Amino acid sequence: MKLRIVPITFAALAAASAVAMVCAQQQTPPEQVDRFQDPNLPVEQRVNNIISLMTLDEKIACLGTNPNVPRLGIRGTGHSEGLHGLALGGPGGWGRPTPIPTTQFAQEIGMGETWDTELIRLAGGVEGYEARYINQSEKTHRGNLVIRAPNADLGRDPRWGRTEECFGEDPYFNGKMVVAMVKGLQGDDPKYWLTAALMKHFLANSNEDGRGGSSSDFDARLLREYYSVPFRMGVIEGGARAYMAAYNAMNHIPMTVHPILREITMKEWGVDGIICTDAGSLRNMVNPKLHNYYKTNAEGVAGAVKAGVNQFLENANLYRTGAQEAMKQNLLTEKDIEDVIKGEFRVMIKLGLLDPPAMVKYASIKGDEEVWKRPEHKDIAKRVAQESVVLLKNANHFLPLRKASLKSIAVLGPLADVVALDWYSGTPGYVITPLQGLKEKAGSGIAVNYAPPADIDASVKAAKESDVAVVFVGNHPTCDAGWAKCPTPSDGKEAIDRKAINLEQEEFVKKIYAANPKTVVVLLASFPIAINWSQENIPAILHITHNAQEEGTAIADALFGDINPAGRLVQTWPKSLDQVPPIMDYNIRHGRTYMYFKGEPLYPFGYGLSYTTFQYRNLKLSTARLRKTGDLTVSVDVKNTGSRKGDEVVQLYVAHLNSKVERARQELKGFQRIAIQPNETKTVALTVKAEDLAYWDEKQNKWVVEEDQVKVMVGASSADVRLEKTIEVREK
Repeated sequence: MKLRIVPITFAALAAASAVAMVCAQQQTPPEQVDRFQDPNLPVEQRVNNIISLMTLDEKIACLGTNPNVPRLGIRGTGHSEGLHGLALGGPGGWGRPTPIPTTQFAQEIGMGETWDTELIRLAGGVEGYEARYINQSEKTHRGNLVIRAPNADLGRDPRWGRTEECFGEDPYFNGKMVVAMVKGLQGDDPKYWLTAALMKHFLANSNEDGRGGSSSDFDARLLREYYSVPFRMGVIEGGARAYMAAYNAMNHIPMTVHPILREITMKEWGVDGIICTDAGSLRNMVNPKLHNYYKTNAEGVAGAVKAGVNQFLENANLYRTGAQEAMKQNLLTEKDIEDVIKGEFRVMIKLGLLDPPAMVKYASIKGDEEVWKRPEHKDIAKRVAQESVVLLKNANHFLPLRKASLKSIAVLGPLADVVALDWYSGTPGYVITPLQGLKEKAGSGIAVNYAPPADIDASVKAAKESDVAVVFVGNHPTCDAGWAKCPTPSDGKEAIDRKAINLEQEEFVKKIYAANPKTVVVLLASFPIAINWSQENIPAILHITHNAQEEGTAIADALFGDINPAGRLVQTWPKSLDQVPPIMDYNIRHGRTYMYFKGEPLYPFGYGLSYTTFQYRNLKLSTARLRKTGDLTVSVDVKNTGSRKGDEVVQLYVAHLNSKVERARQELKGFQRIAIQPNETKTVALTVKAEDLAYWDEKQNKWVVEEDQVKVMVGASSADVRLEKTIEVREK
């Protein structure tokens, strides 16, 4: 078993944020009971009481990421990373000094490829439970209850280095996944949260090169209809009340101080909790080589606070001194600070941190055992890994492999015996590599011939001497290198975008295929990779992302047919970079994503094969004329016409036929993953609200549902529509 841990040079920022955890000098708490301590009072009365009791220094100090007020006996909580499992130690160094093992799921892009919102909710619940457990257990008392997850950004370009951190390229799909993750993290109690979900990174953050000073430019329609959608859904449908502002600017105004923080997220959506900066954003705004938006830190702090920011992920001296100077210069008032820090205490109250533990449902989560060992946590991690496997090609039913006809199998490639973790991984309690998974699956009856990846001759020899060769190739999620370094052009990660989308390791694949045409490629990838040669020549290709502690189990199960792969791609995979616009072109109408893509992709959005076949029949619409305020129910019968049990992902798309404005060629508006037995038929019903068909009218500055003809399409991917009908959208 190999577990690669790469140190991060960004640790200084984490250390700096830790400095901000102390909000005031420790003093003896008062004996009297203040109103904020009364759990029966309305939240706003309690918050106002806290503010009234605080000194100015305490208020400024609470502009950090941990709103403690020791003099009042208020012990708040800070942040922990948690994109795909709680990160209390790992390649990024989050949670140092001593890593604590936690359950690790597939990367967020892999979680998206499950197309299973209920499973993602369960995964969020596991992470939230472990955060509570570790934070509250006498043995550890580590970690925090504000979780920096999920990532609600959109993967609009295959070169984006942090593609692995998002759910995909479609706003509706990402929104549904964000909602599921938020609900899992925050729990189902009507009064208290399990943890607080802090979404990242608002907004239009999908380039790494130059991100500290770059501007993402687009019109108001794309802001409303594309880039903000997952965040809006996370707030309104999911109940999130916290997010992180992005490094970049939008239309040349840094997101850290952008008016939409207050005007849209607070006033329209109802965000009244935490709005924090990304690490170093304050410095970026005054850096003449980056945003160069302000001359001083005082101006930057004042601009951020007035925009709605209440937590600075910065060195404490920067924001404290900046706030003090801003007040001296009349750029900021004490009331400005009071108004924003109220949001922090609303979150602390929602987490139950100011109430008697006996009243808080989640306060009893604690114990002495290692929480990642809970069987239900392992089971959910395994299910996420299994459901994320995508079958990209299966010529002549090459897969699944049949044990009865196999005597030997070669396991080859640079990723055959490693579970590669990314910057935001925690430390898994265990990992199962592909080699381990296949050895266990093969048992004593099948010889597993493994060759070290650096020994090409040995790999070729193993392939020749085996019945089947399985080659594990793809990217390394940390580039196996230091901060902002990626020696391989097609690799990328935080702080560095990809310079190519081809697979350099395809040359290795060609050698193995020449030695043994019975070759399976397992592509472990965090983003789209143009494996054109492999798609044309290799008989079978599986895809899975990194980081899953049960990676090897899921792959072995899929290869031998113990599971039927049903993952679906969540991005358009181009054949080459010639098919996509420049990375800094944020106008997706210029040929970006499946909605506007020009030409034929290597693999379309929503694509994925199965070991069985499905037939779609009997498409029904609840109405042929949809009122502007009504709902449409779309039902379809799906039959498993093959010999194996399998999951199908039913996808519903719409296309506007007579719109007054430019619309996408098609837009996802519903999906459901269902398990169907051989020869069984299930009816899938999906609901589309008329308001989901609206566009943003820039002149009226509001959503408009127009009278129109709308084509309703149901199928297995964006490029595999099986049935369609047209409805009329009318006033009455």
